[in-house]
Amino acid sequence: MTDPEHRARPAGAIVLAAHDASWAARFADEASVVSAALGSLLVELNHIGSTAIPGIAAKPIIDMLAVVTSIEALDHAARYLEPLRYEAMGEFGIPGRRYFRKDSVAGVRTHQLHAFAIGSAEVERHLGFRDYLRAHPAEAKEYEALKLDLAARSGGDALAYSDGKTGFIREMERRAAAWRRGLPRA
Repeated sequence: MTDPEHRARPAGAIVLAAHDASWAARFADEASVVSAALGSLLVELNHIGSTAIPGIAAKPIIDMLAVVTSIEALDHAARYLEPLRYEAMGEFGIPGRRYFRKDSVAGVRTHQLHAFAIGSAEVERHLGFRDYLRAHPAEAKEYEALKLDLAARSGGDALAYSDGKTGFIREMERRAAAWRRGLPRA
């Protein structure tokens, strides 16, 4: 799952941090202000990405998945996120998504907001991946080991790091879809 956000960033070390229990609280705090800014446009807001999976290392950036009533309405409401220091990036490589990124005043990425309209298959894909790894800690640890290896071998090439995860992620998404349908794991 290549994240185009990494294509635009200069090369540097891929920094992974040991799981931090405060990530859940950081999500909750940010979710509160984002929810207030988006109001009735927001259907739900979820913590996704590796910081949402207990016990595994992650880039210390809180990823949030917003489900909204309408992408077009979100485009008009994006200005309400600007005072919160979110930068609107459009689809940013994923059709139907609206991507917003937030950096600290020091220029360090702290949050990423991925928004999709209600009913988007992308919502199920992201939540399925997260929920499957939460429920299957052995696979979550495999994912962590892969990320640590890729971070060490990538030489700071974020695209290589991201591309190196794609096969594993696709397999976990396949397993997650079957798991959610109640089929046995293959």
